[in-house]
Amino acid sequence: MTTAFQTVTSADGTAIAFEAVGGGRPVILVGGAFNDRSTVSGLAAALAPDFTAIAYDRRGRGDSGDNSGASSGVSSDSSGGGIAGYAVEREVEDIAALIKHVGGSAAVFGHSSGAILAIEAARTGLPIDALAVYEPPYVVDDSRGRPGADLAERLQALIGQGRRDDAVELFLTEAVDVPAEAVAGMRNDQVWSWFTGLAHTLPYDVAICGPGNVLPADRLASITVPTLAIDGGLSPRWALAATRAVADAVPGARHLTLEGQDHGVLHRPDALRPVLLDFLA
Repeated sequence: MTTAFQTVTSADGTAIAFEAVGGGRPVILVGGAFNDRSTVSGLAAALAPDFTAIAYDRRGRGDSGDNSGASSGVSSDSSGGGIAGYAVEREVEDIAALIKHVGGSAAVFGHSSGAILAIEAARTGLPIDALAVYEPPYVVDDSRGRPGADLAERLQALIGQGRRDDAVELFLTEAVDVPAEAVAGMRNDQVWSWFTGLAHTLPYDVAICGPGNVLPADRLASITVPTLAIDGGLSPRWALAATRAVADAVPGARHLTLEGQDHGVLHRPDALRPVLLDFLA
């Protein structure tokens, strides 16, 4: 089994870096916030005996470029409030370039905000033949508060001021609903430098989720590809409710709970492998 590093060029000229491993039907793996291709590489390796797994760096991460400054901004139906120089559509085009490169159709798996990006890609009609998502972070009940509609702009302002630590703290507490005391503990952990290194991409994830993380039921109802919505039995109640709501909104979608798992399932790819093998078979 070999891994091949390659790049494709997206519609706006951005170079998107990826690694392909295995052989067979292609599956594109879309990470969420604080993720690049390295954080989905374990899942790629787990799937590789049966599929060609594509782990890629979303724009602005890892070895991928970021020409978002050339775009005109976020469109009204997928915006995070009009972040200067960024459009969710550009990230959908990145997935489109990957699909074209691997043969013109592919299955897609998305985790967290990457799950919402995968949903948007399927909704726009990309040649996706199966869609699996893990805990897309919509807020559909009162078990947590909604992120502020201007969160992306506040994050972008902090990053522009060089306040990456504060941007990460704001994202974790408001977008992810991590208690402030838990975030304070993270600051002393080695993972904090990883978080701050990707802080400049956090407004992108907020934009993908949309203002207030509202579930766009009408848009989800237009998805026609086979869809599996997965959550972890140890995840917060709001994440379970969101995943169930996605399954209810997408026609014919299946819902599955992985008992004993939580939002960090990418660290335990062997828990996802049998589920995805069964679904994609």
